[in-house]
Amino acid sequence: MVSLSTLDYTLIITFFAITLFIGIYVSKQSGKSSAEYFLSGKNMPWWLLGISMVATTFSTDTPNFVTDIVRKDGVSANWMWWSFLITGLLTVFVYAKLWRKSNVNTDIEFYELRYGGKPARFLRGFRALYLGLLFNVFAMAGVTLAAIKIGSIMLGLEPWETIVYAGTVTAVFSALGGFKGVVYTDFILFFVAMAGAIGAAYYLVNLPEIGGLDALFLHENVADKLSILPDFNDKEALITLLIIPLSVQWWSSWYPGAEPGGGGYIAQRMLAAKDENHAIGATFFFNIMHYALRPWPWILVALASLVVFPDIASIQEAFPNISEDKLGHDLAYSAMLTKLPSGLLGLVLASLIAAYMSTISTHLNWGSSYIVNDFYKQQIKKDASEKELVLVGRTSTVVLMILSALFALYLQNAKQLFDIIIMFGAGTGLIFILRWFWWRINAWSEISAMVVSGIVSLLFSSKTIGGTLFGDEALMPSWAKFPMVVFITTIIWILVTILTKPETKAVLQRFYKRTQPGGPGWSKVVAEAQQENIDIVNAKGAWSVPSGIIAMLIGCLFVYSILFATGYWIYGEHTFAIVFTIIVFISGYMLYKMWHKIKANVL
Repeated sequence: MVSLSTLDYTLIITFFAITLFIGIYVSKQSGKSSAEYFLSGKNMPWWLLGISMVATTFSTDTPNFVTDIVRKDGVSANWMWWSFLITGLLTVFVYAKLWRKSNVNTDIEFYELRYGGKPARFLRGFRALYLGLLFNVFAMAGVTLAAIKIGSIMLGLEPWETIVYAGTVTAVFSALGGFKGVVYTDFILFFVAMAGAIGAAYYLVNLPEIGGLDALFLHENVADKLSILPDFNDKEALITLLIIPLSVQWWSSWYPGAEPGGGGYIAQRMLAAKDENHAIGATFFFNIMHYALRPWPWILVALASLVVFPDIASIQEAFPNISEDKLGHDLAYSAMLTKLPSGLLGLVLASLIAAYMSTISTHLNWGSSYIVNDFYKQQIKKDASEKELVLVGRTSTVVLMILSALFALYLQNAKQLFDIIIMFGAGTGLIFILRWFWWRINAWSEISAMVVSGIVSLLFSSKTIGGTLFGDEALMPSWAKFPMVVFITTIIWILVTILTKPETKAVLQRFYKRTQPGGPGWSKVVAEAQQENIDIVNAKGAWSVPSGIIAMLIGCLFVYSILFATGYWIYGEHTFAIVFTIIVFISGYMLYKMWHKIKANVL
């Protein structure tokens, strides 16, 4: 536990006050309608939405998660989430404008645009609860768990105290301000969180017991953790940390903030953009910041923690009041922050509070948008007034907060949730990518994939079946579990797609006319419409997806080069740093030249 000065308290209280003020200030306008409450009238600029995306994914659990994996497996372990850049940039250059053109209020509403009949209605209602309630509570519980650990180590708070203090303010602010309140405060939270993360990394690396970057990188606990790529001689590490994430995981698995084809709160922000080009700009800015620049302050603190707290026993010795079920390597981040001086400590605490509030408020607004638009309004009361919908939104916001807080008390570390969510979504991602471009996919495709992925994941996680199939002495190595879930799920949903009836002509033509996806996967639908003298093609110019995929590949080169260049400049490896910096400028110029091919024609 640390002792806070008057300056520290002033910074924290000021931050809370500003956040609540914004929530109260925009509450009147946000309460006018459900469209205002959840999408702010669909008139947001790219830079504000992009910053909001970054602030949302900052999260209190992210630095803990990064610290956990870096301490165990080194910097290269981050590839288990860095690989999601590929699907992120596919969303930027292919799907962002499609989402904005769909003009739906939530990505779950998409189901009744793309599909028809009772299966579509069931899918929309079920996914609203499945994602908006179940998975959303999972995600918020991970964030709340991190807040509990930070509160325990830095402030000596009991878990319930952290939940009551931080959770109450966040729930009240989120319920009042709606989406506009979330996005406006995210703008402030982003800069506070970045300043806190960078300030903490700079100070902690220069502690006397660490002695600066050069001494840190030479330390025996750190030297073998520095490589940005896994050891190519370690077959298992190479497969689990690099090959599977880059070859299978990015396109096959659903994960909040990195959904194949876009979705969740990223889709919510794309739908709130002024137009398609603002949606593209917002998501591109987010992917650059999220993957290339922001991880390095956390990585440096994680590496420094290996010097000060080389193992879990040393953390337990320094903080004996931490309960056994909350002990783990992820605690090292919070433990390091206790060494910050007055002023900087207040700023960092305020930044962690900012990260917590930004993520939780987004998840609350996003989750309640599903419950209101896609469950209550569709399944419970179709003629509900706008005032009633806003009230239900505010009520569900509070309920979601309570459920996630209760679940957080039973968790041990953020990696648990990451693994659960990745496994449960394994094999569904390819549908989210292809459903825009292959007319044959129907509602039963998604229903079967969702059910099979969940069942197979549970079976493979059990000791009886999973233990027999996967492990050192089993039929297959442990790393094969995830690809097998993907393989089985994919085979079954493809078979279901072929064996069930396609969507009706009317549904398919309506979807095509609204979104204009183009491509050979819709040629049959377009040809049939032309034969019936129905005009569904109104897009200008050539099909932009091939250019979008090229832009995605160049974008990956651009962002990964920034990631590598930043790392090598920090490491002092100037030759590699210069090479990757040059690649950054070349690939950036290539993207600039391609913009006219991938941007949307906006009136």
